[in-house]
Amino acid sequence: MVIHTQDTPNPNSLKFIAGRQIIASGTMDFPNVNAAHCSPLAKQLFHIEGVKGVFFGPDFITITKESEMEWSLLTPQVSAVLEDYFASGLPLMTDAPLSDSVPSEESEEDDEVVALIKELLDTRIRPTVQEDGGDVIFKGFENGVVKLKLLGSCTGCPSSIVTLKSGIQNMLQFYIPEVDEVVQVQDEIDEANIKAFEELEKKLKDI
Repeated sequence: MVIHTQDTPNPNSLKFIAGRQIIASGTMDFPNVNAAHCSPLAKQLFHIEGVKGVFFGPDFITITKESEMEWSLLTPQVSAVLEDYFASGLPLMTDAPLSDSVPSEESEEDDEVVALIKELLDTRIRPTVQEDGGDVIFKGFENGVVKLKLLGSCTGCPSSIVTLKSGIQNMLQFYIPEVDEVVQVQDEIDEANIKAFEELEKKLKDI
């Protein structure tokens, strides 16, 4: 098996393509090692020094690295882990994920506007974002504001705000007059994790 790599708009994220299906539907985001409890492969990838995030797409895996780590050092290690794991035939998932990174499905409770937002996200926006090694998840619509969560290579990407505002917001506003703004949100658990990591980094720098 030959693992190919593909650049993403985020210089700290790289797509690894194995020429096979990774997951049957949707995407899976592992923003830290704690989130990888349900995937032996994701756990193994986090054991590589410098790996900051792991993201499973339909036919690719996006690795996000620590900014100071060089891809020339990281890429061979990631490729070796992927080759060995796929050759083993072991399942990618061993437990139900806690992540919400699944395709947005229409609910009977959705009103017409929300249903249209989800349809545009799934048919027009998510495929494009996945091409860049990431994903976007619908988190709500309130008072004209669409709330989206960015995953994979989109997380921390310098161009993600541009993508959100000039790309996604413009498209949704073109088709749906009720949309006033698109904003990026994070789950409470994500915010807690980010705050904890920032505090830890600060303590380590003070030592």
